[in-house]
Amino acid sequence: MAREHIRNLKLFPEVRVVALADPTPSSIEESMETLGEAAVGVQAYETAETLLTKAHVDAVIVASPNYTHRSVLEPLFDAGVAILCEKPLCTTVEDARWAAERAAASPAVFWTGMEYRFMPPVARFVEELRQGEIGRLAMLSIREHRFPFLVKVGDWNRFNRNTGGTMVEKCCHFFDLMRLIVEAEPVSVFCSGAMDVNHLDERYDGERPDIIDNSFTVVDFANGARAMLDLCMFAEGEAQQEAVAAVGDKAKLEVTIPSGDLVFSPRVPLRAPKQIRRTNIPVDEAALKAGSHHGATFYQLAAFLDAVHGRGPVQVTAEDGLIAVIMGAAAEISAREHRVVRIDEVR
Repeated sequence: MAREHIRNLKLFPEVRVVALADPTPSSIEESMETLGEAAVGVQAYETAETLLTKAHVDAVIVASPNYTHRSVLEPLFDAGVAILCEKPLCTTVEDARWAAERAAASPAVFWTGMEYRFMPPVARFVEELRQGEIGRLAMLSIREHRFPFLVKVGDWNRFNRNTGGTMVEKCCHFFDLMRLIVEAEPVSVFCSGAMDVNHLDERYDGERPDIIDNSFTVVDFANGARAMLDLCMFAEGEAQQEAVAAVGDKAKLEVTIPSGDLVFSPRVPLRAPKQIRRTNIPVDEAALKAGSHHGATFYQLAAFLDAVHGRGPVQVTAEDGLIAVIMGAAAEISAREHRVVRIDEVR
């Protein structure tokens, strides 16, 4: 993910990468290769602390393994630099709460990386919902049918203790989207999920992975709306990796990725002709080529840079990141204990 950020940062003339920090030499080498000619003069360090004492930086992007976020953030908060911290904010509610409190007390910009908000078709979807054409939102469904988790350095992402669990690591994106769309706070979570297909034969120092690879999750919100997440991580043959559908008392609106198609379907009398409206939302080609999140990384970085320069607000706060972790943690408990979990239990 750090390399995806680097590819996108190269698209902004006002940005210069000046330093990298990573204890793994291969990660530094690959990042330098990604920088290409822009790697000239870039210094590499093993830790964030060393980077801060040796290099002059205005902003830092944290794209380290989930379980390292708190230890990486500590010196960054102390230094008062602008921070974009990739999701999930932290792997535990306790650590995420700590980060949210530190961010609230800091005058510097803090941004939680939530790329899915910034996919242009999804952003347009949210914009159209705000116009009220579907009426009162009652049901929201999000589907992600995709490929298994990628191989990471040291295979850290094969275990819940390192990731926070799939419902935190992967699905915090979608829980964040739910809150953004529903415009209310979650009340309860029910998740049915398991590791049924992926990683079953893998062993790391004799230990078997324990991460969920498929699930159904239902979230009830304080305003009466409900949302569902359908996750499958062994469906890489699916044409549309993501689909988001909102149904109100007047109409349904749906968006699919990567097609970028937005479909508006108003209610009609029984047997009357349907009045479906289809719109395709384009994405900048350079942004598409620079990442694997349908251009979202570019658009999120543009908004982050606006916030750093005082040209715009922080759109995804540490508090947003905290609540997404709380929802994910509740889903993990629900899947393990086969019960509805109230948010107050986890908060």
